[in-house]
Amino acid sequence: MLALSGIAVIVVGFAVRANPLLVVALAAAASGLGAGLAPSAILAAFGKAFNDNRFVSVVWIVLPVIGLLERAGLQERARTLIEGVRGATVGRLLLAYLVFRQLTAALGLNAVAGHAQTVRPLVAPMAEAAAARQGVTDDGGRQRVRAMAAATDNIGLFFGEDIFIAVASILLIVGFLEANGIVLAPLALSVWAIPTAVAALVIHGGRLLWLDQRLARENGPTPGPREERVSRPSPEGEGVHSCAPPPPDVLPAPPPLQGSGPGSGGDGAAEPPAT
Repeated sequence: MLALSGIAVIVVGFAVRANPLLVVALAAAASGLGAGLAPSAILAAFGKAFNDNRFVSVVWIVLPVIGLLERAGLQERARTLIEGVRGATVGRLLLAYLVFRQLTAALGLNAVAGHAQTVRPLVAPMAEAAAARQGVTDDGGRQRVRAMAAATDNIGLFFGEDIFIAVASILLIVGFLEANGIVLAPLALSVWAIPTAVAALVIHGGRLLWLDQRLARENGPTPGPREERVSRPSPEGEGVHSCAPPPPDVLPAPPPLQGSGPGSGGDGAAEPPAT
């Protein structure tokens, strides 16, 4: 009965909202001590479990590295990078990421990308920078762009991983069908997953391009590099003329009045009589 004391530790730990990792570790230690294991044996069991599942745990080891990179300005660098790309929009950027995510998931490389590895530190900041170029400045628009980036990762992974024959979902389907008397090779399921993945790519890709059109209607067309038009006349007299008056330095000098000069013989004003 003491071996079940770990369940009580889990219930109490979750009730007080303690750290889940600490609660599970204490529950395992309590169950081990209740079963009569020595502390060294419990520690050896922890090490063996970590070593057997090291490929699953490597993702959590990478998280502190990503945190340090973000603190050093990874998101700012991602924004700066996308701001220098001409023609970059939210839809085009996320469509390229969708294709990348599906291809890597189809090859079994599920951990190459993800919410923690790529979406939060890279894809979402780049999408926000592209959205800012499209005129999105409010917090609601930025949240919508972030949600679309997260959804793109989910769709790419969900429909792309079924193409890989050794993925857990394919093996689960094969096992279920075999238990019910239907023998089917994993390759056959993977092949029939390709049309579904292509359909998901077309549908969600259309949603992303429609997002660009929606942002263009709400905020105007995407600004691009244009030549600044000169408002004043060029020296050759060509170009766009402005209605504003020219600067004072180019105003023509007024003509001299007739007969106003000394010794003038014109019809100007008479000289004052000499006293």
